[in-house]
Amino acid sequence: MVPLRRIPPLAKATGIGGVFLHARDSSALVEWYSSALGIGFLDGAPFAVLANDEPGSVTILAMFGADDPYIGDPQRQAVMVNFRVDDLSGVVERLRGLGVEAEPIVDEENGRFSWATDPESIELWEPNGS
Repeated sequence: MVPLRRIPPLAKATGIGGVFLHARDSSALVEWYSSALGIGFLDGAPFAVLANDEPGSVTILAMFGADDPYIGDPQRQAVMVNFRVDDLSGVVERLRGLGVEAEPIVDEENGRFSWATDPESIELWEPNGS
């Protein structure tokens, strides 16, 4: 009998950390989401923090100006999805193994981040423990 070898679990996405939108008029879009869906934006800021089923985690909805490059090329992309992951290094390694260009990991106050391109653009986020 051949012994079974233990295969480590794959690093994976565990949820949506945020949805980021290019908006021609971010103030108007904030007002629309507030009125239409009852989303509470932070003190008039163009982002909202939404409760999440995963303990200790949130989902962000944010509006960026039409020309803001943070979420990718404004001429070809209107949305970026931020995927919360359980092992950012593992996910980035797998993406690179598939030939996907992934940016170097950046450590920030809220966790670790990397950006990759599906055929558009995604952001990967491994939250800090708190």
